[in-house]
Amino acid sequence: MFTFTSILLQLASRNQLIRAGAFQTICTKSSNRGSLLEMVKSFIPPLLPERHKGQAGKVAIIGGSKEYCGAPYFAAYTALRMGADLSYVFCSQEAAPVIKAFSPDLIVIPVLDHPSSVSEISQYLNRMDSLIIGPGLGRNADILQNVKQVIDEAKRRNIPIVIDADGLFLVSQHPDIVQNYKKVILTPNVVEYGRLHQAVFGCSPDSEDPQDNLRKLCQAMGNVTIVRKGLEDIISDGNNVLVCDSEGSLRRCGGQGDLLSGSMGLFNLWAHRAAGTRESSYLETYGPTLAAAYGACLFTRECSRLAFEVTGRCMVTADMISEIPRAFRLLFE
Repeated sequence: MFTFTSILLQLASRNQLIRAGAFQTICTKSSNRGSLLEMVKSFIPPLLPERHKGQAGKVAIIGGSKEYCGAPYFAAYTALRMGADLSYVFCSQEAAPVIKAFSPDLIVIPVLDHPSSVSEISQYLNRMDSLIIGPGLGRNADILQNVKQVIDEAKRRNIPIVIDADGLFLVSQHPDIVQNYKKVILTPNVVEYGRLHQAVFGCSPDSEDPQDNLRKLCQAMGNVTIVRKGLEDIISDGNNVLVCDSEGSLRRCGGQGDLLSGSMGLFNLWAHRAAGTRESSYLETYGPTLAAAYGACLFTRECSRLAFEVTGRCMVTADMISEIPRAFRLLFE
């Protein structure tokens, strides 16, 4: 298990390698989970009486279409239950009444399919602290073009971004839209990863060494952070590789990735806020984006494990949502 001292020594060693023009790959699995757990705990903001609404984060989901209303709800509600103060959903008009009916706690804004959606969403972006793009988005060409412009606006404002689901389809069509953006996390499953790899390298990924393969893809995209979801979640920013292999469940119901993206969006915000403060010693080793991605993978697996213990084969993502308070306490408090 890493100690605090050993993490600082690794940081010094990594900086020497980077100055020499080399990259260091650190593959960290369950045997080293203790130090990584402390890293995640270090960027979670405390609950203090003097804090006011909004300081713990305002998170926005860009997604939600006629066919897919549950996905943006799961992502937005996860972020809210984990500790975001406000959670917005920018969706299509047809999706809005359904999402509003799921929860009165969410702020639902049905502008995604408006002709002027980019300017309408841009008016809100200065209030947003983190974006999650893709849950329930669909593949309507006009909407994807609008989302492409929203990503550009978010990057211009330096907002942390998580891209999942059909947002990844957009990235595979236009990898340049996230090139070199260090505050973005991509969360592909095996099919989405293959599509992205094909778009960047013109070939299928090498299955013999998935960790090195992922690291090279991240480098080629300008050291963006990518979570390759699977039996083990492999996470890299092109410099380091982390592997989250903690226990989850045997159930593969739809919606679990939306819980992951929602938690990751909030962690991405919290980690970047903590970077550069006195609480950020652990973050200096891996950086805030990689740390946020690892924390969300660990948290989602814990929610899945707890829900599966109760419901087994009958588990659905709503059962995981119910376990968010218990999973958060067990891991981080």
